[in-house]
Amino acid sequence: MKKGEKKMDWKRKLTSRKFWAAVAEFVAMLIVALKGSQETATQVVALIMAGAGVIAYIVGEGLIDAAGMESTQVSFFPGYAEEQKEKPPAGEEEQS
Repeated sequence: MKKGEKKMDWKRKLTSRKFWAAVAEFVAMLIVALKGSQETATQVVALIMAGAGVIAYIVGEGLIDAAGMESTQVSFFPGYAEEQKEKPPAGEEEQS
């Protein structure tokens, strides 16, 4: 890599809706240009966009896991985890 060049961020590209829309548009136009039917082009575009959603989800979840974020967990009892951290385990209560 030459000095001053930026490395392409593939994680960001693969989660970009604009990127996948451009890929789908290119493939659709290619199908039509090669005398494919409009119906085939529509089906292929739908498959590309569905796959893009799956890829974006997988990459996004991987990034969250890599960052070690616990904030993605849903709690039906807000504050419960913090309360449990403050309490000593059963049988090990503080003695005065």
